[in-house]
Amino acid sequence: QVQLVESGGGLVQAGGSLRLSCAASGRTFSNYVMAWFRQAPGKEREFVAGITGNGGSTYLTDSVKGRFTISRDKDKNTVYLQMNSLKPEDTAVYYCAGRASYFIKRSWPEYNYWGQGTQVTVSS
Repeated sequence: QVQLVESGGGLVQAGGSLRLSCAASGRTFSNYVMAWFRQAPGKEREFVAGITGNGGSTYLTDSVKGRFTISRDKDKNTVYLQMNSLKPEDTAVYYCAGRASYFIKRSWPEYNYWGQGTQVTVSS
């Protein structure tokens, strides 16, 4: 059974930092694109960041460039999202996702595997 489990969410003041983790089990995701999406209340799920299987390429949406970093640890089968300089508009449920491909996609239906989500709340 494939499982993605996120952790690291919480409440933080604007300007603060959080690091989200996504631990994968049941399968080795070393050849999978992994990504982070987020969904705020009343809004569609949006792409935040993606990373290729070998970690050689990353892509971040414009609104988080310069503030967020995505990385992965193959030995731990874990993907991370380091979030700095957080803003209230970053408040959302953050989801980890995986797809069996070499290419990062920004559309959430392209992903086969999903975690349960972790809440990030940034206060002003």
